[in-house]
Amino acid sequence: MAALEIVLVPALSDNYVYLLHDAASGKTAVVDPGEAAPVEAALKQRGWTLSQIVNTHHHADHIDGNEALKARYGAPLVGPRAEKARIPGMDVTVGDGDTVDIIGHTATVYETPGHTTGHIAFHIPDSAALFCGDTLFALGCGRMFEGTPAQFWKSLSTLRALPAETRIYCGHEYTQSNARFALAIDGGNARLKARAEEIDRKRAAGQPTVPSTIADELDTNPFLRADDPAMAAAVGMTGADPTAVFAEIRRRKDSF
Repeated sequence: MAALEIVLVPALSDNYVYLLHDAASGKTAVVDPGEAAPVEAALKQRGWTLSQIVNTHHHADHIDGNEALKARYGAPLVGPRAEKARIPGMDVTVGDGDTVDIIGHTATVYETPGHTTGHIAFHIPDSAALFCGDTLFALGCGRMFEGTPAQFWKSLSTLRALPAETRIYCGHEYTQSNARFALAIDGGNARLKARAEEIDRKRAAGQPTVPSTIADELDTNPFLRADDPAMAAAVGMTGADPTAVFAEIRRRKDSF
């Protein structure tokens, strides 16, 4: 089966919504439509219609387009079972370890609590694609609004174990600011320095920095390296438990 065509649709101030298109069937899905109008415009531009809506978590900037898109296209809504009370209109709910059909492609669901307690991510192996909402960002991770450091570190550890070539389609264009923070605590990382320079070039040209890959993040994302002795030492926590190191990195980012 051919890989999905994936289109980034900028929305709101810095969100990314994703259109997933299967050329063989002509079907299209949307992931985390924070608003409907940009999605409708992108569909119209390509002559596509909408067959499915997918949500990773309940925050308004990821679901506020659901109602209008369902009304216009009649597309069923798939989302996290644990957030059923907080996402209106879900037709299919899924949880950890489930597989779900996304326009003919099998996605594995991972529960990734931390940013919210019911957050999930969707991995579509045949397209080497991960839709992780606000759990994992290029060079960062989401704010810990509802979960605990132990939950969040486990979530990130799960995602980092996916194949290295997996492309990460995250919820926001935060990469440039994440790079500045990463350099502040990991400035000796040559790969990070080179990546930060490339990110600056892309943003100066108005280009997206998403997707990155699991391999990119393993090399340069401090939040995925809380169990690396060098990262623990960088935040003055040599020998500390990785969960505690992660919590300290997240605390520092919150006030950066």
